[in-house]
Amino acid sequence: LTMASVSLQEGTLGTGFRLTFNFGVFPEVLGRWDTQFLRSIQYGLIVTVLTIVIGYPMAYTIAFRGGRYKSVLLLLVIMPFFTSFIIRTISWKFILADQGFVLGTLKDLGIVEQGFRLIATPMAVIAGITYNFLPFVVLPLYVALEKIDYRLIEAATDLYASRLQAFLRVTLPLSMPGLFAGSLLAFIPAVGDYINAELLSGTTDTVMIGNVVQALYLQNNDYPQASAISLILMAGLIIGVIAYTRILRGQELTG
Repeated sequence: LTMASVSLQEGTLGTGFRLTFNFGVFPEVLGRWDTQFLRSIQYGLIVTVLTIVIGYPMAYTIAFRGGRYKSVLLLLVIMPFFTSFIIRTISWKFILADQGFVLGTLKDLGIVEQGFRLIATPMAVIAGITYNFLPFVVLPLYVALEKIDYRLIEAATDLYASRLQAFLRVTLPLSMPGLFAGSLLAFIPAVGDYINAELLSGTTDTVMIGNVVQALYLQNNDYPQASAISLILMAGLIIGVIAYTRILRGQELTG
């Protein structure tokens, strides 16, 4: 409610802001920052897919193959959280640096060209966001997979289902609550993220809508436009979540 109220105000930081019910701010910011809106959604979708592709095998291995090492493996998953989000992101600058131990080694071996770089590219931003939000996907997936009665999978194989068929017909549907929760926990913060784009790129080609909000609030002191962008983003995400829920409403979304 406060954000909606601020978005409808007009004025400056010096003269003060006054509620004028300026609804024209919403189409204005949509037209002005449409590229950043679309880029943030695009990055969010890519990150969500990557975290699921990487995180599902991790969660599956821990749940069904971890044995007595489950606690250790889960600790390794959440261990990055013992370090500051910003420190974790900055560390990627060293990992992806032009002459860092990854690219530098590949260049010395002649595997990649000397002019090849990852820093200040969309790939670097997506890699940083994916790394930072991967545990948010692994943990709910692990919880969902851990609850599955393995005898159901064995029954499927006893009924002549292949491993792939057993996975698609038994494991995947039963793990859908974790997949639903994990995808939302990755997509929503990924869309609003600004630290990775700021620290791993800093170019106009990778500016996300979160960077725009940060600049409007902290640099331009344009609180109404920043609030309007935030309100539009929040409303869009809520609509997206409702639509996503309807798509998966045939599954039990609890867990």
